[in-house]
Amino acid sequence: MRTLEAAQAAVLDAMAVLPAQPATLREARGLVLAEDVTAPHDVPPFANSAMDGYAVRAADVATVPVMLEVIEDVPAGSLPTRAVEAGMAIKIMTGAPMPDGADAVVKVEDTDAGSKTVEIRVAATAGTAVRPAGGDIAAGSEVFAVGTRLTAPHLGVLASIGVAFPKVRRRPTVSILSTGDELVPPDTGKLAVGKIRDTNRPTLQATLEDLGAVVVDYGIVPDDAEVLNKTLGHAARNGDVVVTSGGVSMGEYDLIKQELASLGTVEFWQVAMQPAKPFAFGSLGGTPLFGLPGNPVSVFVAFEQFLRPALLHMMGATRLFRPRRAAVAGEEIRTDPAKTVFVRAAVARDGDRLVAMPSGGQQSNVLTALALADAFIVVPVGRGTVESGQPVELEYFRHPEDRTREEALGG
Repeated sequence: MRTLEAAQAAVLDAMAVLPAQPATLREARGLVLAEDVTAPHDVPPFANSAMDGYAVRAADVATVPVMLEVIEDVPAGSLPTRAVEAGMAIKIMTGAPMPDGADAVVKVEDTDAGSKTVEIRVAATAGTAVRPAGGDIAAGSEVFAVGTRLTAPHLGVLASIGVAFPKVRRRPTVSILSTGDELVPPDTGKLAVGKIRDTNRPTLQATLEDLGAVVVDYGIVPDDAEVLNKTLGHAARNGDVVVTSGGVSMGEYDLIKQELASLGTVEFWQVAMQPAKPFAFGSLGGTPLFGLPGNPVSVFVAFEQFLRPALLHMMGATRLFRPRRAAVAGEEIRTDPAKTVFVRAAVARDGDRLVAMPSGGQQSNVLTALALADAFIVVPVGRGTVESGQPVELEYFRHPEDRTREEALGG
């Protein structure tokens, strides 16, 4: 039986990074930079006012109240035409360039808002309410490194320096399918005896699209060798990755094992983890294949531990694994000491500590406990029982990745 870490390392070693291409800022959301981004100019590009108010010389407003002559009005988008000299002020709007001679801005609320002359009622020092050129980003500095996954704030920064077509790794296309004669579509009304609605494809589609993948859904495939073989062939030809659910355990009708063996090179692993002990991984004609278990919680856990980091690696990301944080157990938890166990947990703050409580039944078919959870309590191999109040490690599956491969797996 493989350890979890050994299985994760083997998966990552087998995944090739996708090619790079330029993308629009809108297209780049959720994708990963394929090259470093360096600032071509300062941000802000010029010193400007951080307030609506009056640009002044700090020396003139060291003692207040004081009356100054207003010599000009400079809205945002306009340039001052005069320099501020002793006893003068320029009315200025937020974002407008600072005039020569001025080194501070007094906000309009601290004045009488005069148009010809203005009474300054609050003293200001040099630099007050002034945004210096390059105060955010200096020209020539590295803004984002290769491997950065782009979120909305990243895109705003790229826009500010004129990088409208960043070079990124393209989105992976993932083919998904569920297997089993017992499955029916989610929109099925009354269930016949022995039938269950397919929860795995909706779960996988949502998690994959959240990650930034393009999903091709091949639906529910019956326990028919010919149909399964044909569908897997199409899925492999049309995707960067194929993901199946069901048919990888020890059952007599788990036909996917036979068909995978005939189509490519696939290994069936027993991983020392719970849920998601049975797992298949390999290649269908060069396309990576992830064979996930059939139980819905096992599908999610296998996705988080194997498929998500693998896809992020394909996309060129450096941070592949979810964050882990320290907490204490809110009640006693008994697990199998021979496995790494992922306990679905709700997390609450109690003073200066986090307390994690199992969020429901921990059987691999109890999906509601996953929906109510914030994180997994990760009980490592060898520990087994966790007493109430003892320290535990949480893995947040609602938070973005913050651990590299080396930090998560070592080496």
